Amino acid sequence: MSTSETEVSFELAIEQLERIVTQLESGDVPLEKAIELYQEGVRLSHLCGVKLEQVEKKIEMLVEGETGTVSRKPFQSVLEDKGN
Repeated sequence: MSTSETEVSFELAIEQLERIVTQLESGDVPLEKAIELYQEGVRLSHLCGVKLEQVEKKIEMLVEGETGTVSRKPFQSVLEDKGN
């Protein structure tokens, strides 16, 4: 891929990842090409994960307390809530 990672949007990375998965699932890809596609898929998957982490850091939740007051709380992913 010639586009730098910072220029690839999350949506474009997901589209490319879906195309790679479809190609690999077809089973009609030569071994060398399959390895290249797999490596590119791993890179795109990592890129998507990084972009999601960046967005999660920007999100704040509004939480209503027991007294009815509303406060802001940093977003925590499901994995963080479960202690993983």
